Amino acid sequence: MRTFYASLVISFMLLLQGCATLKPLDFEDPTVTVNSVKIIPSDGIAPKFEISLHIVNPNSVALPLRGVAYSVTIDDQKILNGVSNDMPEIAAYGAGDITLSANANLLNSVRLIASLMQQNRKMVAYEMNAKLDLGTFTPNIYIKDVGEISLNPGAQ
Repeated sequence: MRTFYASLVISFMLLLQGCATLKPLDFEDPTVTVNSVKIIPSDGIAPKFEISLHIVNPNSVALPLRGVAYSVTIDDQKILNGVSNDMPEIAAYGAGDITLSANANLLNSVRLIASLMQQNRKMVAYEMNAKLDLGTFTPNIYIKDVGEISLNPGAQ
């Protein structure tokens, strides 16, 4: 009977320790913005890009990033996607930059260009999705940025 209670107490303590690693109730999603996009040399026919992201952590706990998966969709065509596991830890109430490599989807890019050439539009919709992995026992953070890009050369 004594070992049963000891096992129960140890299990309860482990459960509490496990719950302590989960996101707090007042956890705010970090802000992710694009700093720059550069074309880099590619091994194949599809272009590769280097994307610099700026992450702002508005929380009282650090973000121990383990990895990120992301995609960029323009006019309902998934144009860029990629993953990275070379991530820094973003300090509590801090910010940091990460650099990612992205591969272009050549067929979807051709479809997008053909669609834009057939239609006379001033704006095109985009969507960026990112999944930030904080580790095994912490839920992933999903970031979504939606907007429009002007196709007029002088417009901002």
